[in-house]
Amino acid sequence: MSYAIAAALQAAIYARLTEDAALSALVGGAIYDAVPPGPVSGPYVSLGPESVRDASDATGAGAAHDFTLSVISDAAGFAGLKAVAGAVSDALLGSDLVLAQGHLVGLWFLRARARRVEKAQTRRIDLTFRARVAG
Repeated sequence: MSYAIAAALQAAIYARLTEDAALSALVGGAIYDAVPPGPVSGPYVSLGPESVRDASDATGAGAAHDFTLSVISDAAGFAGLKAVAGAVSDALLGSDLVLAQGHLVGLWFLRARARRVEKAQTRRIDLTFRARVAG
């Protein structure tokens, strides 16, 4: 197993999200690897935590990356946020990601969690996906 493909996977995910027309219509360019300092209003997407484990098999080395994409907004209600989360899911699951290193074997949706952030007027949906990579 190697963590060497992690950066290429993240770059491909970020590129796919920023290039998706349906997602851009909902959040514009508000897709962040690192959220800018200060208050950010409106819905936005943030790349989040990642957990990686060995997924090597008889055909070669590989890794399973479980990663979280967060959809966050200060708008009231969850309806708009769920539309953005759906667009994120559609953008990733409806395409083949091309990695600069290694290759994507498969990409799956694992789970989502919608919640209000305590003591704030913020709503958040965390989407967790699994990517199996080899290379």
